[in-house]
Amino acid sequence: MAIYLNNAATTWPKPEPVARAMYDFLISGGANLARGSAARRDLKTFNLVGDLRERVATLFGGYEGGDPRYVTFTSGVTEALNIVLKGYLRPGMRAVTTSMEHNSVIRPLRRLEAQGMELTILRCDGKGRLDPLVLKRRLEEPADLFVLAGASNLCGAIQDLEAVAEICRERKVPLVVDAAQTAGLLPHDAESLNLAALCFTGHKALQGPQGTGGIVWRPDFAQKCLPLVEGGTGSRSHEEHQPDVLPDKFESGTPNLPGLAGLGAALEWLETEGIDKVRRREESLGERLLEGLKELPGVSLYGSSEMEGRLPVFTLNLKNFDNDALACELARRWGIETRPGIHCAPLAHQTLGSFPQGALRLSPGYFNTEEEIEVCLEALRELASPKTATLRSGR
Repeated sequence: MAIYLNNAATTWPKPEPVARAMYDFLISGGANLARGSAARRDLKTFNLVGDLRERVATLFGGYEGGDPRYVTFTSGVTEALNIVLKGYLRPGMRAVTTSMEHNSVIRPLRRLEAQGMELTILRCDGKGRLDPLVLKRRLEEPADLFVLAGASNLCGAIQDLEAVAEICRERKVPLVVDAAQTAGLLPHDAESLNLAALCFTGHKALQGPQGTGGIVWRPDFAQKCLPLVEGGTGSRSHEEHQPDVLPDKFESGTPNLPGLAGLGAALEWLETEGIDKVRRREESLGERLLEGLKELPGVSLYGSSEMEGRLPVFTLNLKNFDNDALACELARRWGIETRPGIHCAPLAHQTLGSFPQGALRLSPGYFNTEEEIEVCLEALRELASPKTATLRSGR
């Protein structure tokens, strides 16, 4: 039986209503968005997407009282970040980010840097956190954008978003937040923080299916961004130029409607279950796992050694083990599913001191049990024991 401890990559299992909603859409719905004859089937799809926009705008503190027009749906947070960064930044502009960012931020910025944009990467501390004073000093010089992950996908470090937002507000620098790891676990209020854009994914703590995500825009910032993709929007079809109105401006082509049906069911489930309850459950599991990990002989544990100020995302290495071999051994002998390697975050590994070897990541989720955590700790104790034969694998 599998013990799934890779929830930072995608949560699993999903709440049962998610799959049912996707199935029902394909079986009894199925109409495209704004491409029909306004029959009942077409209106049902239109309402499904409209209702989801409202739910997302409410959840994330969208602008103008949660106006759903300022919600764009994407295939996930990577596409969302590409839309924002490539849509706003131009040659000669200056962008700032941190050394704990995922490649969904770093790679678009590196491409833009090669095209003439100036990039500054602020170093975070050994626990993965950005000192807001470091940002404040950097923004004494002009900057056009600051982009930051709300929490690390590598060590779970939660950034001081309120302090960062206040600095950006004072300096009049647009702030873009990558909420891949925090959406669904931590509260977000885009308008109160004056975020230029909040980018999220549906398939992690929001409990939705893969292939879903989006952006919550500040209206004036959205107007300054160019669309990444242009084409049919189901609106203003007589015009040969991309519409400027939202949400059409950034949503060309057919969206992942079965996925959005599943995301809607996931958000409804999350509202019923309660984000606070989900967070408390995951924190409890994380506390037990962290306590046990700190007791292991020969373990290198990266990031904070306490649960305060972090999510239950842990990376480690065991002495004499390559993390790939460790992951394979856990899966083969105990059915424990983890994530070894660099986690699409090489700068973060450099910051924490686990580059180039990478590390093994353990990330429990809401549907894990206390018994599964104990099995994982017992397995790691056995593998960490001096009596256990050393396992090695090349890279």
